[in-house]
Amino acid sequence: MVALFWGAIISIAYVYFGYPAILFLLSLRQGHEVRPNKGYSPTVTLIITAHNEAKRIRKKLENTLEIEYPEHKLEVIVASDASTDETDDIVRMYAGKGIRLVRAPERRGKEFAQKCALEQATGEIIVFSDVATILERDGISRIVSNFADPSVGCVSSEDRFIDEQGHISGEGAYVQYEMWLRSMETRVNSVVGLSGSFFAVRQDMCTNWPSDIPSDFNTLLNSIRSGYRGISDSRSVGIYTNIKDQSREFERKVRTITRGISALMANKGLLNPFRYGLFSWQLISHKLLRWLVPLFLVIVICANVFLAVRRGIYQLILVPHVLFYVLGFFGLSLAESKIIVRLPYFFIQFNRAIAVAWVKYIKGERYTMWTPSNR
Repeated sequence: MVALFWGAIISIAYVYFGYPAILFLLSLRQGHEVRPNKGYSPTVTLIITAHNEAKRIRKKLENTLEIEYPEHKLEVIVASDASTDETDDIVRMYAGKGIRLVRAPERRGKEFAQKCALEQATGEIIVFSDVATILERDGISRIVSNFADPSVGCVSSEDRFIDEQGHISGEGAYVQYEMWLRSMETRVNSVVGLSGSFFAVRQDMCTNWPSDIPSDFNTLLNSIRSGYRGISDSRSVGIYTNIKDQSREFERKVRTITRGISALMANKGLLNPFRYGLFSWQLISHKLLRWLVPLFLVIVICANVFLAVRRGIYQLILVPHVLFYVLGFFGLSLAESKIIVRLPYFFIQFNRAIAVAWVKYIKGERYTMWTPSNR
């Protein structure tokens, strides 16, 4: 029981601290410098995926029209996942401004709508963006400039996760940690995940496009298999706000993680270090082991309670252990909503979402449909 207790703690510590520390040390020895070429301006197709976005699509399109990129080299397509509201009509109003609508014949999910748009895309580089994501004026030119490096197959933006007042929340701090981790992965080898709200890829990497695998993860897998790598660019920023309804945010997390687990299990060959080397270690550390943290947490609390009955030192450990969970479950409702209180809440909620996702995956539930979150 002692071995289980400390083994689970070490595993959790490795996921959140050990893996990043090793990445940092590796980056000091074998850093891969990406040198974006500002003068590199290939043809680009920007695909904006939408489903029933009548309330927000106009703002997104106006933001798109402000993008600074050679007009004759930028193609904009809105991929409508068979929207049933006024979304398509609003998009058609912008046809004279160079924005084209591609409507899926039936609602089959985000990836299917993207596939319909890809069939008509002409750009050398494909950029994907969600309706809720606001891009900076030079966002396209910045993310595309990375493809001047022939080793780069796909590029992820960095997330700016803010509340309605523009402040970084507890989860925003967690997102900052994720962005730092991606920057280390970029320096060492390749990222193992892209920001689905804003990312770019070479068109050649879009030939294999299944509708049941998240497009951002599939893009990365295609790039790795083709001998490229994925990177994160801190200069390319996608700005989006917190989801107002926290219950919907929890559902989004469960849906995203379930799809991620499904994608990883369908591509288990990438976990073979003899074939994919350093990337396999990254994938195991960043994805698989992190998705096993809920199991480690259950082992730790059960072992702690068992050992506390028999050894005094474990009684002392149990007190802050229980306090952490109290803050985790009730921290958001406490009057003092400081970061030290909110972080345990988001940590517990995130791992609860992982646990629910595993249950759904084991039961055979899969998500192909998506409903945009209310932000």
